[in-house]
Amino acid sequence: MMVMMMMVVMMMMMMMMMMMMMMMMMMMMMMMMMMMMMMMMMMMMMIMMMMIMMMVILSHFR
Repeated sequence: MMVMMMMVVMMMMMMMMMMMMMMMMMMMMMMMMMMMMMMMMMMMMMIMMMMIMMMVILSHFR
């Protein structure tokens, strides 16, 4: 009986650990995705700004 209880407890602990690890991995993945998205947005903004500046300069010279 006691051994069975110990086994069940160990199994529960293992399950909890696995769940926690999965959650951590998911959170990390989400954070990475968010960072990537932010970087992409920043790059797009920079490119847009550069294009606008180029247009302004070109129009100015004209």
